[in-house]
Amino acid sequence: MKRILIVGAGGQIGSELTSLLRKLYGNSNVVAADMRECKDLGADGPFVVLNALDAQTFGYVVNKYRIDTIFNLVALLSAVGEKDPQLAWNINMGALMNSLDVARQYECRLFTPSSIGAFGPESPKEQTPQDTIMRPLTIYGVCKVTGELLSDYYYHRYGVDTRSVRFPGIVSNVTLPGGGTTDYAVEIYYEAVRDGRFTCPIPADVYMDMMYMPDALNACVQLMEADPTRLRHRNAFNVTAMSFTPEIIADEICKHIPAFEMDYRIDPLKESIARSWPNALDDHCAREEWGWNPKWTLGDMTEDMLYVVGKKCERGEY
Repeated sequence: MKRILIVGAGGQIGSELTSLLRKLYGNSNVVAADMRECKDLGADGPFVVLNALDAQTFGYVVNKYRIDTIFNLVALLSAVGEKDPQLAWNINMGALMNSLDVARQYECRLFTPSSIGAFGPESPKEQTPQDTIMRPLTIYGVCKVTGELLSDYYYHRYGVDTRSVRFPGIVSNVTLPGGGTTDYAVEIYYEAVRDGRFTCPIPADVYMDMMYMPDALNACVQLMEADPTRLRHRNAFNVTAMSFTPEIIADEICKHIPAFEMDYRIDPLKESIARSWPNALDDHCAREEWGWNPKWTLGDMTEDMLYVVGKKCERGEY
């Protein structure tokens, strides 16, 4: 990677990935793009306002900045997508198709994240294999499966160097949730610090794969830097770092905040989505093909999250 474009840079992963890539490759070599002005992203390097559904402008930006690697992070997340499936399809697939075609025209590498949402209730729940039945029941999941297949198609048909991972829920201490089913695992830390209690929308017994943001960012970089001759799966690799239920994460928080309390007000939509997903993924293909090796455990993540969120609260930022 030498000249990088991050489309959807204003989202949960995008802003933090922009910061990391600029540290690694130089500020001027990483162009952040979003459909709205993001002053913070333009402070240290180039920023452009770009609607990923505008193919002509997309291509113009790639050509102007001599881009060789595109990170397409544009997506409506699971719970939000169910409120307007047509909009979710138009945005998720429109941005992907433009990314694929621009990457084909300008011979770019392309990273488009998939998700555990690509799996469905017929997928094995425990140690879900890399290659297995998927058949998701959400529009978000349908978009992700379609995206994996389209990316494979562009690789085999046109030779586009497409790569992807199936992200689990991502916990960040920088950006707040954006409408995903796993968002409770971020919200719980903020509410624990601020109020000492949390009302959880996910049932106590539901396991879901999770990952701390530093590991998620490392997965993006590591996969895109990997030797292409070693990659057999490309679109998309199972990756995970931990799997837990709301009760497990609450117990971990209680080790640091003994008075913390959690009750439940179950969101039926989020529950149905969560129960259709795997309990834990098998990510041995990512480990074997490009050396995936997460660093953060639930205990380490909890300690770091509570510290950072606590500082934010002290400064009045939350």
